[in-house]
Amino acid sequence: MYKTFKTFLSAVAAALGLALALAVVQPAAAQAAAGQISLSPTTGPAGSAITVTGSGFKASTNGTVIIGSTTFPLKTTSTGTFSAPATIPAAATGKITVTAKTSSVQASAVFTVTAPTTTTAPAPAPAPTVSTARLQFGAATNGGPLASAELDEVAALAGEAPSSVLFYKDFLQPAPITEMNAVRSRGAVPLVTWEPWAWGGGVNQPAYSLDRIAAGDFDAHIAQWGQALAAWGYPVQLRFAHEMNGDWYPWAESVNGNQPGDYVLAWRHVHDVVEAQGATNVSWVWSPNVPYWGSTDLAGLYPGAGYVDVVALDGYNWGTSASWSGWISPQDLFAPGIAQLRELAPGTPILIAETASSEAGGDKAAWNTQLISYLAAQPDVMGFVWFHIQKEADWRINSSAASATAFKNALQARRTS
Repeated sequence: MYKTFKTFLSAVAAALGLALALAVVQPAAAQAAAGQISLSPTTGPAGSAITVTGSGFKASTNGTVIIGSTTFPLKTTSTGTFSAPATIPAAATGKITVTAKTSSVQASAVFTVTAPTTTTAPAPAPAPTVSTARLQFGAATNGGPLASAELDEVAALAGEAPSSVLFYKDFLQPAPITEMNAVRSRGAVPLVTWEPWAWGGGVNQPAYSLDRIAAGDFDAHIAQWGQALAAWGYPVQLRFAHEMNGDWYPWAESVNGNQPGDYVLAWRHVHDVVEAQGATNVSWVWSPNVPYWGSTDLAGLYPGAGYVDVVALDGYNWGTSASWSGWISPQDLFAPGIAQLRELAPGTPILIAETASSEAGGDKAAWNTQLISYLAAQPDVMGFVWFHIQKEADWRINSSAASATAFKNALQARRTS
């Protein structure tokens, strides 16, 4: 009996010892099974995408990532780890708890919501404006005043908007009020070349001989122009019957049955008819070609100080683009004609009404630089108009990258000098 009781006590003691051992060991086992998580990134604006990485979770089981009222699924590996994508709620602010949970383990980490980063788009570069430099820059393009993209291109190439826009009308067309409005809207002055002929009719057009113009045969048409220009009221440069000292237009005295002295009579008559309509806003531009061997002498073609507000020259560097031409410097091209204009019309502003250079036969970039430098040094030269058109040659500013760069730099230099 005693032995049996002793055996019973031993069994009880053993059981109590095992219970105590389990009581001591169990918390350590539970502690080892506790999970932990990390976030990547740990900060960012509301709505950020994050990755939740965990370890110490029950192996090969499904669980949940909880952020506020939003949940995202997770699945652990055979070693109790996981990596799960999640998104911070769009309305979250401050610090927000991110919890990962399986059936027996959970862990949390904190994500800090920051103010959103705003990226401000760079302000667009301001559009080039008309320069206030003494030497003004004007342009002619293939599409004329209504081809706004062409004029925008010229402004971008030059680094400034043209102060005048040159375009052409014949004797069959009405006064170009729409075109002039387009020019004025760009902050420029229209330079209208008014040609007394019918386009496409060639040099021999007896209907438009100078004596018929002087006799008044076109007075109704001329008066309509004068009335329209007067009603428009803004400054306009009118370049009537240009390059009259050559032989390629029917208003030259050497062609079309015209006689010496006819040009001056026709010019004065047209001037007087327009002026009689009250068009005091018109500035009259007398514009011969640069004198050349065989051209008509300018002295007999000049209408007189009372009939001209601006004297001008047209001149191009053809280079070797034509069989008869050679490379010529800006000074050699224009200096002789400028000297004659100064003698004919002392004190009258001088305009280079058409100019450009070919690429053939020389360095166009250097020519552009020399042209602007030379003209800027002439105190009575008010400006020049670049013929930005690919025609007999590629006269455009950007006929080459070097030409365009030199042109822009030369204009900038004359603005800052």
